[in-house]
Amino acid sequence: MTSPFVPGPRVRIAGASTGPLAGLTFAAKDLFDVAGHPTGGGNPDWARQHPIPTRHAWAVQRLLDTGATLIGKTITDEISLGILGENPFEGTPLNPRAPDHVPGGSSSGSASAVAQGLCDTALGTDTGGSVRVPSSFCGLYGIRPTHGRLDLAGMMPQAPGSDTTGWFARDAETFARVSSVLLGEPIVADNLPTKLIVAVDAFGFADPATAAALRPMVEKLSMRVREVREEIMAPPGLSVWSRAQRTLQSCESWLTFKDWIDRDNPRLQFTVARGLVSSAAIPESERQWAALMRAEARARLQWLLQPGTILCLPTTPFPAPRKSLSLTALDPLRARISCLTSHGGLTGMPQVSLPGAEVDGRPVGLSILGARGSDAVLVAMAKAMEASR
Repeated sequence: MTSPFVPGPRVRIAGASTGPLAGLTFAAKDLFDVAGHPTGGGNPDWARQHPIPTRHAWAVQRLLDTGATLIGKTITDEISLGILGENPFEGTPLNPRAPDHVPGGSSSGSASAVAQGLCDTALGTDTGGSVRVPSSFCGLYGIRPTHGRLDLAGMMPQAPGSDTTGWFARDAETFARVSSVLLGEPIVADNLPTKLIVAVDAFGFADPATAAALRPMVEKLSMRVREVREEIMAPPGLSVWSRAQRTLQSCESWLTFKDWIDRDNPRLQFTVARGLVSSAAIPESERQWAALMRAEARARLQWLLQPGTILCLPTTPFPAPRKSLSLTALDPLRARISCLTSHGGLTGMPQVSLPGAEVDGRPVGLSILGARGSDAVLVAMAKAMEASR
């Protein structure tokens, strides 16, 4: 079983002696700069071909300044281009809730470290689902904040139009403490939404067993609001939104990495190299279509998510798949996951994944989605849901 931490000497930096996070420990995905230590990005050539950072990433510094102690850097899918958590160079971190199954990625090591109880919280990144998916697979609280809300200085980019910092916790109280610090606002217990939308297309798209397992959580959520209704989240189709997000994200990721690839000819696993080659060949007409679909998706969710309203959907369409599946078996799984995560990068709306359901002993998460800037409301609802267990 692979450790969630990157190979080599463990990084440890004590946090401030006082502060709202005093006494907590955290880990940071190996996309975040830690001064004096290489940022590896999950690739054997990235760190060798880039300078060692001299400053901490903003998110790392913020947690240290508020009292949390850094205990290590964690494994990531290679250059964050993965969703299952399997890295052929550094290994697959343990999913302690389902040891023979993947932890989800690309923030695999961060989720694994928190799920194993090795630290209280951990930083991840989410571009196409990289915090939300491992949250679901490992039974954790996880957040993708409003796009553009947090300072991403010192965080290795992938697709800046979708990139966010996110974080994990095992319990809602710790999740709220960390969220308050990183969001820069209090989590107010009575600041809860009054309306809930159930995304019927998303529940219909999930495996029947997953939808059934999440039903009690939806019912509990419904009891905390005054009004519940069902809506189709993506009228053009979840797969259409997914295609648009994949197109835009792929175009941006190619621009992010092409100079490095051209200059250094790095070692890349097949699926990452295949994806980058495909990204380079996307025609401008396809990118323009995807940009129009992004505008439609943003308008749709802005209309649905009026003040005081949240939307719920399965975080993933199924629990964690088995480790070491063949590429031909994995490709359709990745595509299905993307259909339930693409709205994050496409619209920039905040999303929190809540633990609390299982399918055949493996966790699956329920997500709540809110309007831009409603991050703290979603976290407050996460606390209220845990309190009602």
